[in-house]
Amino acid sequence: MKFQIEEVTVYFPYDNIYPEQYTYMVELKRALDAKGHCLLEMPTGTGKTIALLSLITSYALAKTESPIKLIYCTRTVHEMEKTLAELKFLHNYQVKHLGAAAKMLAIGLSSRKNLCVNPKVSSAENRDSVDAACRKLTASWVRSMAAENPNQPTCEFYENYDRAAGGAVLPAGVYTLEDLRAFGKEKGWCPYFLARHMVQFANVVVYSYQYLLDPKVAGIISKEMQKESVVVFDEAHNIDNVCIEALSVSVRRQTLEGAIRNISRIENEIDRFKDIDAGRLRAEYNRLVEGLALRGDLSASDAWLANPALPDDILRQAVPGNIRRAEHFLHVLRRLVQYLKVKLDTDKVEKESPVSFVASINSDAGIDQKALKFCYDRLHSLLMTLEITDTDEFLHIQTICDFATLVGTYARGFSIIIEPFDERMPLIPDPVLQLCCHDASLAIKPVFDRFQSVVITSGTLSPIDLYPRLLNFHPVVSRSFKMSLTRDCICPMVLTRGSDQLPVSTKFDMRSDPGVVRNYGKLLVEMVSIVPDGIVCFFVSYSYMDGIINSWNESGILKDIMQHKLVFIETQDVVETTLALDNYRRACDCGRGAVFFSVARGKVAEGIDFDRHYGRLVIMFGVPFQYTESKILRARLEYLRDTFQIKEGDFLTFDALIDVMNIELTDRNLNQRQAAQCVGRVIRSKADYGMMIFADKRYSRHDKRSKLPGWILSHLRDANLNLSTDMALHIAREFLRKMAQPYEKTGSTTGRKTLLSQEDVEKLGNNGAQEMLY
Repeated sequence: MKFQIEEVTVYFPYDNIYPEQYTYMVELKRALDAKGHCLLEMPTGTGKTIALLSLITSYALAKTESPIKLIYCTRTVHEMEKTLAELKFLHNYQVKHLGAAAKMLAIGLSSRKNLCVNPKVSSAENRDSVDAACRKLTASWVRSMAAENPNQPTCEFYENYDRAAGGAVLPAGVYTLEDLRAFGKEKGWCPYFLARHMVQFANVVVYSYQYLLDPKVAGIISKEMQKESVVVFDEAHNIDNVCIEALSVSVRRQTLEGAIRNISRIENEIDRFKDIDAGRLRAEYNRLVEGLALRGDLSASDAWLANPALPDDILRQAVPGNIRRAEHFLHVLRRLVQYLKVKLDTDKVEKESPVSFVASINSDAGIDQKALKFCYDRLHSLLMTLEITDTDEFLHIQTICDFATLVGTYARGFSIIIEPFDERMPLIPDPVLQLCCHDASLAIKPVFDRFQSVVITSGTLSPIDLYPRLLNFHPVVSRSFKMSLTRDCICPMVLTRGSDQLPVSTKFDMRSDPGVVRNYGKLLVEMVSIVPDGIVCFFVSYSYMDGIINSWNESGILKDIMQHKLVFIETQDVVETTLALDNYRRACDCGRGAVFFSVARGKVAEGIDFDRHYGRLVIMFGVPFQYTESKILRARLEYLRDTFQIKEGDFLTFDALIDVMNIELTDRNLNQRQAAQCVGRVIRSKADYGMMIFADKRYSRHDKRSKLPGWILSHLRDANLNLSTDMALHIAREFLRKMAQPYEKTGSTTGRKTLLSQEDVEKLGNNGAQEMLY
């Protein structure tokens, strides 16, 4: 359909639109008009992605005098492909109505591992190995050698791309990763470097969060992006964690041992260059004297990773004299590694601020703060000078230099925490030194400052007022939308006790109680006997899941479950979990039915949909709080309290419940945040239906329950807040019987209109859709 939102003609590729999609577009347009940032929460399964794409691309078509670029960030490659598929469908619709005027270039950008078409390179086992294999064939010095020696291997795809020069362009269209690979094979061009080149010309770019939030990657990929861009972070309920991880570094004994090997190899390379080409080392030294740590004319194939510090925090000065000579720099690195070895040799937990840690390094190892700041740039320069191509072999020394640069750059928002062992396994020595970022706003601040509008959206952002404080920004629009339904297809329940009336909870002092384990098992046995198709169960941790499954196996509960449905279990091995998921779906497809055991903070809670018959019921066993004795978490909570006045209990509850939501209806995360994500796995459309059981007496408390998204709370009746197993079983039977009745999706017979035609939309004012939601 085609309709107006004020002066913008919106092209929407379906015959009908949900009322919440329309109001979502209205609020999004308000943010774009104000050239500000916004927070928008809309339930999963309500067409959030197509609403975003339709409004922003239509807005760009209407504002040709000031063209905007859309940068769409996703968490996974799978989500990237789904977004591009939706965009391709939308683009075809726009071309049908506007012809050539609607032509656009939209591309997905991912790593070499996902785009390379050279079988000798793409067959490498992991991303770092693929990157290194690519450099061995495409680095400028390798290609120079190949010009003199025909036996020197190079990449034919990159050579063809380079020879095409300005002619290597993508025609207008929407390109998924598979489309890019196919185009590259057809033309004989490298799709990875072609996509990298075309990013600056594309109207729409879809890529990972890290390409904007991680300074090491963003400094290479996104530095040329124009200010007149709209940045969308989709499924952004965990965006604060992504920001923190981008600026955090962990160092273990294995890291230090690998760094020593790297330093020894670099020393050997320096000695070799002194014999064959000492002039190259002298030229590098002269460059550093002049303040040019890196040449500004590096080709795309030579560029490695950018500085780990944020752009505004990088020193624009000459490299310090004590690390200009390669030999002197290696001596500094050796002293730094030795110092870190001594720090790791401890039997108690230690916590320091960056300021005191830098002062300690200066007094004990003789390395000042300025030298630390330049470690990463100096290492990068040296590896380029020595023409190192197997960069995957130097990840350990890179980690040390990451750590040095960050600890030398930042004084606030970070802590150095040294733990001699994991507190959950105190008998196994595993010392780790962690530079922990506590302030998520540091990594995202350059994005807010640089781009015209940033849209943070997800199905679970409640409580929505916490994100502006965590990320330290001021949204011009902050809205949470409810789902319009013609029937009550969501049935959340809070189970507080078993059939024997004993309370159930995963509180530390109760989780091992035989009565709790037995009641959880009996709940599942009763549910598998009446719920058709698939059931998904989320536990608070892998260890708790393993323990409870063992107990159920010994008591015969697991055998009773398997009389009704097959059982599949998520493990920490990706291949095993993928196979288990595939077989789970097959069991549901053939009518046998299945139960999938997963972990709230595991892989499944963050990206797998259990829609339709794959997830008729989600059970959240317990509240998935983070491990509250973690020194890193305690340090972050302290920082949030002192800096942003965020109470510890508020943050922990928020983090735990958001993920519980996604379990039931689609695919989200799990603490408040984790719980919402888990229960949200179940509903992927309005024709779908599912039940969610929050099996823990703590969910009956208003302060815990209130953090759940509004679209779940609106269906959580008072009568369902304090249930026993028998009561939950009765409610489930009644709900399933109701869902078995014929479904009229437009709502015209019930008076609850949830699908709007073009005529309906034309009658609406900006407030009309709001009224139709209810």
